[in-house]
Amino acid sequence: MAQTPLSRAPLLAAIALVVAAACGAQTAGPGGTGAGTTTAPGASGAGTARTSSPPAASPRIGPAVVTSVSALVTGLEIPWAVDLAPDGRLFVTERPGRVRIVRIQGNTATLQPEPWATVQARVSTNTERGLLGIALDPQFSTNGFVYLYYSYGGPGTSTLNRLVRMRDANGVGVEETVLIDAIPGSQQHDGGRVKFGPDGKLYVTVGDGEVDTRAQDNGSPNGKVLRVNSDGTAAAGNPFGGSPVWSFGHRNPQGLAWQPDTGALYETEHGPSGVFPLCCQDEVNLIERGKNYGWPVVTGQPHDSRFVDPLVWSGRTDTWAPSGAAFMTRPGPLRGSFLFATLRGAHLHRVVFGPDGRSVLFEERLLENRYGRLRDVFELPSGQLLVLTLSSHGSTNATHIG
Repeated sequence: MAQTPLSRAPLLAAIALVVAAACGAQTAGPGGTGAGTTTAPGASGAGTARTSSPPAASPRIGPAVVTSVSALVTGLEIPWAVDLAPDGRLFVTERPGRVRIVRIQGNTATLQPEPWATVQARVSTNTERGLLGIALDPQFSTNGFVYLYYSYGGPGTSTLNRLVRMRDANGVGVEETVLIDAIPGSQQHDGGRVKFGPDGKLYVTVGDGEVDTRAQDNGSPNGKVLRVNSDGTAAAGNPFGGSPVWSFGHRNPQGLAWQPDTGALYETEHGPSGVFPLCCQDEVNLIERGKNYGWPVVTGQPHDSRFVDPLVWSGRTDTWAPSGAAFMTRPGPLRGSFLFATLRGAHLHRVVFGPDGRSVLFEERLLENRYGRLRDVFELPSGQLLVLTLSSHGSTNATHIG
């Protein structure tokens, strides 16, 4: 296939609109660039509710084709996460503490000049803290609730994180209500992804706050995936009594996504920083109720029966810095593909899991080294993908492959 030349223009952090399609024949096993097969042990079931639709066949094993990429919105300041309201408004968080509104009309969009809300987030250059995740309530049309996770200044020089809820009133965020407070934080490893699962519960990723031993302490919220009710209380059915902890042993989890047919929960997680052997080892995990994912006792794929190995692993010499994740849910040959944005890796990573939800049949890198650091990926009802890019490079013209 031939690719037309890519025209580049400067961007100050943007939302890119990506259209992808399947390419190539279905194969019985791994194929295409970067394909590989691996199997992770463990019991099945992620503990979330299954959807009513019957399971679909595995998505096409073979490369996807990015048929166009265009800058939908430019000029954002460190955008971190997005969610879409039923009325078509796109809510975007900026790490300095602003929630912005983008109105989309077809393939064009308008960024409203005034923030929907501003919170007192603690942010500084070359750190990860600030306003991070956002999730709109499943009943947003009637209650207007929006959930945010952000860092703020604690006693002395400390950093803390909190989960809050605000209400949409005439297009403005009001009534900030703290649901979970004083989560220990740091300049790095604050986690911050917030999403509602198919069971109607709110899931929150929390990093270890640069104190790795917290991840194995279930008395601490750090290094965990939390599962709570919409008022911030621990959800019924959690594995540790009245605790909000759903899974533990995480370093810095930043992506959550549910498989559209099974309801299984997958998570992306940053591995350790530094030089070999204390390097790399980024992960994609199948998150299961009450399971221990090993940090800091083990990293990578140690095949230690005490812990759950990642399904996808960057290895000991490569790093992705994976962030936001999504499954493709619209009908078609790519339905069920797992996608996640990467920061250090500067690409959109696609994974095809087998029918067991664990074996990896195919992997590939899309948009590699074209748009800089990618923070989040979000599927629109049209099947188009929104990708948050933090780089000063991008495309304002479509890229066509065919």
